[in-house]
Amino acid sequence: MELALGVDIGGTNTRVGAVTEDATVVSRHSFDTAVHRDADSFADALTASVHQVMATAENELGEIRWAGLGIGAPNANFHKGTIEAPPNLNFKGITPMVNLLSERIDLPFIAITNDANAAALGEKFYGAAKDVNNFIMVTLGTGLGSGYFVNGKLVYGHDGFAGELGHVTVVPGGRYCGYGRRGSLETYCSATGIVRTFFEMIALHNKPTLLDDVPVGRVTSKSIANAAAEGDFIATETFEFTGDLLGKALASFALTTSPEKFFLFGGPLNSGELILKPARSAYEANLIDPYKGKSTLEVSALPMGDAAILGAAALVRAEK
Repeated sequence: MELALGVDIGGTNTRVGAVTEDATVVSRHSFDTAVHRDADSFADALTASVHQVMATAENELGEIRWAGLGIGAPNANFHKGTIEAPPNLNFKGITPMVNLLSERIDLPFIAITNDANAAALGEKFYGAAKDVNNFIMVTLGTGLGSGYFVNGKLVYGHDGFAGELGHVTVVPGGRYCGYGRRGSLETYCSATGIVRTFFEMIALHNKPTLLDDVPVGRVTSKSIANAAAEGDFIATETFEFTGDLLGKALASFALTTSPEKFFLFGGPLNSGELILKPARSAYEANLIDPYKGKSTLEVSALPMGDAAILGAAALVRAEK
């Protein structure tokens, strides 16, 4: 049996899993990312976690051929094997993560890519894009990431950072993002952007909501979606605005590579038609005539809990 290892490096936790070719995670382990103040300490902890996952899988399944290790991480550069100035990790600057792990772990292949690219790879190898060669993956979470597949290949660009749709300006003069730009898509259509819109809608409409008694810091995109599902006007307007803006943005992005599908992934998609209906309507309405009726917005088929590990493991499959 051949397995691939997938690693999801997050600002809070790092998760490791062993993945079969049919997308089953047969063993897993996680540890606290934030306690590690430097890259060497983190690499030591990750090495121990990987070895634990490998040992567990071998004890349960017997002899295993390890195809390699794929890593999804913020600001990861596939070409260089580095993590570069990550916004939510303690080790700053440029970290040669692939080299650090290659010195510690005996595997035939180790590679890294950013987390949104990993999600796109996961969709291609384990999800709904197995037979789709031209698509754009959009991940909606704390931020908004994306990965492009063109003619069956993931697009990295010359420096490994292609396809950052979350930082494209969609509202000139709008909200500030972490890079000091204004009006970026992720400041509106991420989970945190949805919360910001909710409070703006309260100020705009001056109406009560079902969340009035919830402390400001505890209002989430999920709680807003739950309120909208119960008919709350402010929450419903929040998702109408978000879906409409997302659909319009994706209609513009479709012009870049003419994808067959957009796959959408992340917590806000649990709101279902609250966001999908206005997004699909705005998408089709804002496509120019030669593009109309040729592409669709779909929800990712990746399981929410294991998507990041599957995406990272798919990097191994892609490069075999």
